Amino acid sequence: QVQLVESGGGLVEPGGSLRLSCAASGFAFSSYVMAWYRQAPGKEREQVAAITSAGATINVVDSVKGRFTISRDNAKNTLYLQMNSLNPEDTAVYYCNARGVEYSGSYYHRDYWGQGTQVTVSS
Repeated sequence: QVQLVESGGGLVEPGGSLRLSCAASGFAFSSYVMAWYRQAPGKEREQVAAITSAGATINVVDSVKGRFTISRDNAKNTLYLQMNSLNPEDTAVYYCNARGVEYSGSYYHRDYWGQGTQVTVSS
């Protein structure tokens, strides 16, 4: 059973930091491209950052460049998002996403999502 379980969200004051984690199980984590998305109230979901299976950052949205860092630990099957200098515009539900290809007689594209963790930036 595939699971992506986010943790680390919460309420933080402007200028503060949080570290999100996404614990993965049930699939070949080290072979997948991983990403963090977020969705603020009334807005579309947007990709915040993405990372290759080998750990190279492949995308960071302009609004978080220099403040957020995506990383992964393939030995622990865990994805991270270090968020610094948070501001109220970062308030959203943050989702973990996994994309890859699996072979089971044929090749299948897979796209998995976590349930999300709420991040609220407010004084």
